[in-house]
Amino acid sequence: MILVRQEIGDVLRDFRLQKGRTLRQVASKASVALGYLSEVERGQKEASSEILASVAEALDTPISVIMREVGDRLAVLEGIESIVPDALPEDFAAGFDGELVSQR
Repeated sequence: MILVRQEIGDVLRDFRLQKGRTLRQVASKASVALGYLSEVERGQKEASSEILASVAEALDTPISVIMREVGDRLAVLEGIESIVPDALPEDFAAGFDGELVSQR
């Protein structure tokens, strides 16, 4: 069984480590108990949306980026490909103002 809380915890830990921050630093900045954040990272506790938002802010990472990563990991575990493409087809973007759409 796939546990969403486990994936959320793994993603939070990965972002924290990528930023080179300790659990104590993030917990303090997010105003979350160190032990509680540790349990969230280990997938033992469900974090509320308020806690997730505080931790994301403490990591200087938009919550949408964190949740996108969680969604991508869940899709891999479920054996499906991402439903939403990472980029728009070039012919779709052709009808829009060049300032609004950046071409790769």
